[in-house]
Amino acid sequence: MSPAPAPVDAVQKWLTTAREFLFGMFGYELSHHAVEMRASVESLFMLATVGDMIGVPILPPYYSLRLLPYVVPQIATWKRRVLREKEFTDEHDYHLHGL
Repeated sequence: MSPAPAPVDAVQKWLTTAREFLFGMFGYELSHHAVEMRASVESLFMLATVGDMIGVPILPPYYSLRLLPYVVPQIATWKRRVLREKEFTDEHDYHLHGL
């Protein structure tokens, strides 16, 4: 027979559940918004550094070449994300602010 769970485990499990519930109530939207903001800033950075790949030359090639080793792993996903067809309202489909 397995022993009964210790009361400490039950309290720890309850605290974990309460913490996750409170994060869902108060912190999830903030963290989701922070991730969206980081993605948009990263997209702008990539546009400024290697935008000439899609026809938008902003920085002189010298600076782009200096930054190239740092952005090579992200170029394929960035090009796919930027060149994907989007509607004007796609970015805010599920945001129900004020409702």
